[in-house]
Amino acid sequence: MASSVINDRDQSRYEVELDGELVAIADYAKQPGIISFTHTETFDGHKGQGHAGRMIDQALRDARDEGLEVIPFCWFVAEYIGEHREFLELIPADRRGEFGLPSELS
Repeated sequence: MASSVINDRDQSRYEVELDGELVAIADYAKQPGIISFTHTETFDGHKGQGHAGRMIDQALRDARDEGLEVIPFCWFVAEYIGEHREFLELIPADRRGEFGLPSELS
């Protein structure tokens, strides 16, 4: 089964397609220098298969490559960053506590 992560800029969301079927999305809003993730969803029948994690990983790597700060309003994105500390630096230090994340990089 072939899957791919796509940044659909027209709809301001990342998507995971599996054999042509949309299985997960991550909505975002972009402002100059900032990307805010507002909602992540994996559709029924595809949960627990790692699709959302792969999608968020790609989205955070893209944010890093673009030099964007990340605001993880979506709990899943905040939790993912908490488990993958290499992305913590993307969140402004003064906002990390707001999302249950440590203020210091370690």
